[in-house]
Amino acid sequence: MKSWNESKAFLAAVCASGTALALMFGVASIIRYGQSTISIPTLATSAQAAMKSPEVNSDAMQGRHLFLMNCAHCHGDDARGEEGPDLHDLHRSDTRIHDVITAGIKGEMPSFGKKLGDPDVRQLIAYLRTLHS
Repeated sequence: MKSWNESKAFLAAVCASGTALALMFGVASIIRYGQSTISIPTLATSAQAAMKSPEVNSDAMQGRHLFLMNCAHCHGDDARGEEGPDLHDLHRSDTRIHDVITAGIKGEMPSFGKKLGDPDVRQLIAYLRTLHS
């Protein structure tokens, strides 16, 4: 049997580690989500029906994308809350929601004012307004 040199052994170790890591994340996904694939939630049919004008629909759809990219890691993909609170049926004004997103809440939520502009925040609010229990 041929002996392995150091580079071949290193390559084999990297491949084995990568395979183990991919398997671990796959099993963790199944345990966490109860399924073998992760799906991105879509807007509920009733929420889509509630959005009458094309501008509102476009804003809400873009807001959903912004939500998944910036907010879902704390509020959950479905906005039902994980580390952050459930965002369905918010009873806050658009101005208050805008202020919380841009300034954050000390010790609870980071500020997104430097990352998201006013149009982005408006789109996020449009999406949040489609969320009903």
